[in-house]
Amino acid sequence: MKDAAAATKRIDAPAHWPEDVRRDFDAGQFNGCVGTTLLSETDRVRVWEVRLAPGERLPFHRHVLDYFWTAVTDGAAVSHRADGRIASPQYKAGDTMHLSFGAGEFMVHDLRNTGETAFVFTTVEFLDSANAALPIPDTIRRKSAA
Repeated sequence: MKDAAAATKRIDAPAHWPEDVRRDFDAGQFNGCVGTTLLSETDRVRVWEVRLAPGERLPFHRHVLDYFWTAVTDGAAVSHRADGRIASPQYKAGDTMHLSFGAGEFMVHDLRNTGETAFVFTTVEFLDSANAALPIPDTIRRKSAA
């Protein structure tokens, strides 16, 4: 049976963050949209695109499933993480990272493009992970061509 605890555990935003970021964190900490568009979904995987224009932000969201991401373009970003860290990573096209979560484990963060060009990632979530998948709205799914 999949663990549902990762989907329901509320955490407080770090006190040292500005109030507007804390509000965004509180509003988005259960958001299951780990990309800007869900490109494909099967009974095994969800394939997401993250496409951010300069200055654009992927809101706070919660990772509960094992996944990997690959940078499609070079880019720079800033990310607030639930443990209070604020990271400013630089990415090169092809950079890839794999992450996994045990039962009840999760990660909450946001991502803002601080570069001067569009920034694109592909993220693949594995639905056979230890935790139950978070629900996502139909509006985030790519519209198929008719």
